[in-house]
Amino acid sequence: MTRRLVMACFALALAPLLAAGPQARGQSVQQQMVDAAVGVVNSFYNPGAYTDNVRALVRRSRAILIVPNLVKAGFIFGAQGGQGVLLIHYRTGSWSYPAFFNLGAASFGLQAGVAVSKVVLIIMNDRALQLAITNTQLKLGADAGLAIATLGAGAAGYVTSAGADIYALSSSQGLFGGIAVQGGALGPNPDWNAAYYGRPISTEAIVYGRGGVVQPGADALRRALGRL
Repeated sequence: MTRRLVMACFALALAPLLAAGPQARGQSVQQQMVDAAVGVVNSFYNPGAYTDNVRALVRRSRAILIVPNLVKAGFIFGAQGGQGVLLIHYRTGSWSYPAFFNLGAASFGLQAGVAVSKVVLIIMNDRALQLAITNTQLKLGADAGLAIATLGAGAAGYVTSAGADIYALSSSQGLFGGIAVQGGALGPNPDWNAAYYGRPISTEAIVYGRGGVVQPGADALRRALGRL
C-alpha cells in the first residue's frame, strides 16, 4: 500500500469527526476518538451469546485496541485505514489510559465504494502486547508469529482458533462479525499522543502509567471497560 493511499484512508476515517456539530468541534479530534470508543465498549453490554463471548475475552485480555471508524475505500485496489486507542488491562482489573495507534491494511479485489466499520482487537497475552507497543509498524499475522482469530457472528457467537494471541471483531451498521486483519499494519501515533497528553510521551509511558500520565477525558472509557 502506498503512503498516499494510507493517508487517504486515514483522512476518510477522520471525516465523520471533522464534520460533527459545533459542540463536537470544540473538542480535540483525539477526545472525540476516545468518546467514540466508549460507544463501542457500551455495545458489548447488549444481550446475546456473541456479546457474552466478547465480554469473556475482554475480562481475560491483556489489552484492547478499539478503532471506532475503519474506512475501506477504492475500486479494484482497495485500502483500509483508521485511528484507534489501545489500553492495557492491569492485573488488578483496572485499565490504563489510552495510547493512539494507526491501523491499516491493503486488499485487492472487485470492490467499490466506501464502508465504515468499528474494529476491535482483543490482545490476549504479554508477547502480543509487547510486539504491538514496541514496533513502529507491526505487520499482523504469521510474519510476526502471531495467531490471529476472528470472533464469528451468529447465534452462538462462536470463537475460531481458541487460544489465539489476538481476537479480531468488527461491527458494520450495528452488526458484529469477524474481520480479516492478516497482513494489516499496526503502529503507534506519537503525534496524537502528544496532542492528547499535552507533551511528547511514549506509548509505554502512557499504558504503563509512567511519568504521571493523567487525562480525565479518558476516565469514561476506562470505567466502561472496567464494568466488563
